Amino acid sequence: MPLTWVLPILIVMGLVAYGLSRRRAIASVAGDARRLHSLPGHYGLNALLATMVPALIVLALWTVAQPLMIERMVAADFPRDAVAPGSTLALTLSDVQRVAEGLEDAARAGVIDAGRIAAMNLKEATEALRAGGTVMAAPLTEAVLTAAVEYHARTVAMRRAMLATLLAVAAIGAVWALHRSRGEFRARNAVEQAVRLLLIAAASVAILTTLGIVLSMLFEAMRFFDQYPWQEFFFSTTWSPSFSGRGGASQLGILPLLWGTLYISFIALVVAVPIGLFAAIYLSEYAGKRFRTVAKPLIEILAGIPTIVYGLFALVTVGPLLRDAFAEPLGLGNSASSVMTAGLVMGIMLIPFVSSLSDDIISAVPQAMRDGSLGLGATKSETIRQVIVPAALPGIVGAILLAASRAIGETMIVVLGAGAAARLDLNPFEAMTTVTVKIVSQLTGDTDFASPETLVAFALGLTLFVITLCLNVLALFIVRRYREQYE
Repeated sequence: MPLTWVLPILIVMGLVAYGLSRRRAIASVAGDARRLHSLPGHYGLNALLATMVPALIVLALWTVAQPLMIERMVAADFPRDAVAPGSTLALTLSDVQRVAEGLEDAARAGVIDAGRIAAMNLKEATEALRAGGTVMAAPLTEAVLTAAVEYHARTVAMRRAMLATLLAVAAIGAVWALHRSRGEFRARNAVEQAVRLLLIAAASVAILTTLGIVLSMLFEAMRFFDQYPWQEFFFSTTWSPSFSGRGGASQLGILPLLWGTLYISFIALVVAVPIGLFAAIYLSEYAGKRFRTVAKPLIEILAGIPTIVYGLFALVTVGPLLRDAFAEPLGLGNSASSVMTAGLVMGIMLIPFVSSLSDDIISAVPQAMRDGSLGLGATKSETIRQVIVPAALPGIVGAILLAASRAIGETMIVVLGAGAAARLDLNPFEAMTTVTVKIVSQLTGDTDFASPETLVAFALGLTLFVITLCLNVLALFIVRRYREQYE
């Protein structure tokens, strides 16, 4: 039975349990629903939840644990002398998993018979992988093929065990709920408790997702630092990955990437923050209602433009304009791809983030504060500068923080506007790159997820997370210090 049928089967079982439980509850009071503790639908809903929820929890846990268990069992049987020179067991096991998945894809596409996978030789397996579209970085060996066949067999066996377990768990839940469906059972309380747990789980999604992201990056980054010295990663000024030597010839220093990220983000914020903040002040304090209803949607349209369009705008228009008007006449460079190009275009993209959020925050300042300031003799500009902006500062800081986070995580504008050169340079008209661009480049193409050149992407991502966290802490410090002064 394919896995795609699991969820429909669970839904059907839940609906059947709903109907049977509801009917059993009514029958237990001789058909008089008024004698039930709860509404008949509560008994049915309790059976539906008891049937589906435990099975879905088992499905989620099994999906996470199954690849780890299979990899550990295959690793225990894999001969250590079959690991190629210059490689590692982790690299070889990733090849094993790729071959197993490639053979399964070939069988699913009808290239080979699924029952023939266990009896295939090297030539047949290689032809099947090529026909199925799987690209191998190294020639297939007998040991890798044997391990891949074992990996595939264990995967199929565990899928069957998972299907049987899910159906058994769902059936047990349905029978248990049917047994409890009697008139005196407090079904409404049970359903409300289940709904409460569901709401708690929904509220925990953001926290658990953040925790999962951090842990996944942390574990992969630890694998990277097991193969590459952390001192060279954090303090080296050279970024030169080499996939030919499996890490031996690579220089993976983050400083050039970090410099490019901060440099481009700084220029973007220098453009976006003043323009966006001034636009917000004008729209909220000076503009008439008719002009505001037209201008604000037009500004917010900028936020809906795809970043690839901004990148093309930087590549075709802004880059050549800056090169011809400033870089070449001043002798600062002759390339259309530069930090200034990406920073200016990114700053234009960030204007609506700063403007729209700041406008909403400024408009939310109580009118009594404006009237009090004007009543004391302050001018409109003094009221804005000394009353309104300080009162709206927490929201403005949040808007700037959002813009900074967006600038740090931007990729397409940098690829097309700033180039891909990793260098340390103060010249804003030179091509540079950012951390996000290199994360994409390291994970693009036929890469091995156990090599330092690929695992470095997780170390880069973890570094970006720490930078963003520091920005949040700084913003929180500023807001709290301001509130202590004004409240």
